[in-house]
Amino acid sequence: MTRALVPLSMTTIGLLPERCRGCVTWELDAEAARSASLLGETEFEKEVWLSGVMLTWGSAGQIVTVDDRPVGFALFAPPTAVPGASAFPTSPVSPDAVLLTTARIRREFTGQGLARYLMEGVVRQLTRRGVRAIELFGREYPSVEDGHTDLPDPAATDRMQGADVVAGSAAPGASAGFTASTGSAEFTGLPGSVPSAASAGLPANQTEPDDTSLPSCLLPAGFARAVGFQDVAPHHLYPRLRYELARDLGWKADVEAALDKLFTVITVPASPALVPELVAGR
Repeated sequence: MTRALVPLSMTTIGLLPERCRGCVTWELDAEAARSASLLGETEFEKEVWLSGVMLTWGSAGQIVTVDDRPVGFALFAPPTAVPGASAFPTSPVSPDAVLLTTARIRREFTGQGLARYLMEGVVRQLTRRGVRAIELFGREYPSVEDGHTDLPDPAATDRMQGADVVAGSAAPGASAGFTASTGSAEFTGLPGSVPSAASAGLPANQTEPDDTSLPSCLLPAGFARAVGFQDVAPHHLYPRLRYELARDLGWKADVEAALDKLFTVITVPASPALVPELVAGR
């Protein structure tokens, strides 16, 4: 097995899952994203966004391949390039950090250390580029304690109300067997429920965020804490967490098991067949 990390670029964007290529929930503000969706121009807008980020900042992601087959990815960008992040109640992202928007590994490739390999590559690349920290918006689940590496049965995500969520876009009729860790719809059949503002002890005038306007490809907050992220903006649903790059040039080895558990429940559908010319052009 030969594994490799491929920078996300205009040449390699085709290696991302199709619905990820067509999701602009992070890349555009809510109104612009809705307009692009209505016009059927989301993939075009994603390419325009990536082109602009590459010109002004550099690659906005890493794709992990096994024997030249794309099996996972991580996406990130400066906060100024991610207007969709402003919809979160814990925004804005710190100006000295890069926002990790999402990460995925195909289910059949979990348990092989690829999650750690991918995240180490992200950390190395951003450290070389002078980034001080990585931040992300997590999703809280009442049934998942901090540091706990188990989530409810991933099959339960197939019972989401009305939608299957793939890398930030809700799409009905998704392929069987795909699971995601979070979504704009409530999970059904899981113990517990998402806490309300009142039950979380928040002021009565603090309204819940509109989940339909938020990206649904968030990493579970409990997992983020387990792999070294720390809360910088607590919230009962969408905390913002931070990982300081200056303190460690590599991903901690002792969290490999937690990462494998994480990416087991956050998977992607099959990607289109790999185009040989793209592989040769890396």
